[in-house]
Amino acid sequence: MISDYEDIAEFILNNYRNKVVEIGVGNLPQVALLLKDKLDVVVTDINEQTYAGVRFCRDDIFAPDMGIYRNASLLYSIRPPIDLQDAMAKTATEAGADLIIRPFGNEKADLRKYYKDYKLVNYKKARFYLYRFTDIASS
Repeated sequence: MISDYEDIAEFILNNYRNKVVEIGVGNLPQVALLLKDKLDVVVTDINEQTYAGVRFCRDDIFAPDMGIYRNASLLYSIRPPIDLQDAMAKTATEAGADLIIRPFGNEKADLRKYYKDYKLVNYKKARFYLYRFTDIASS
């Protein structure tokens, strides 16, 4: 378990109203569990996961089923390996969604080719990267 999951969930609840998708939930469902009664939450992983009251979809982020991510306002991931972050950013921008990456440490891929608006957010005890979607074609 991560110590800042409540603060991450609070940030999401304060800033997003629609569907959110957690990429690579693994054994860290705490954020999704806090969000499930307030937002439309979907969790994904390459391996089958079951968490009470949370919708799960098996997905490989390297060959994503974009139907899972359609209409999401946010994709997020807790402690994703650096080698997954590029694929997550590509999927999020294709879905037209913001992206939050809560890294394990300082592991952060260079995602500037997908997002020009990004920052390190320090919210209470939580520290994560927030990438805001901007339609590059219209900017």
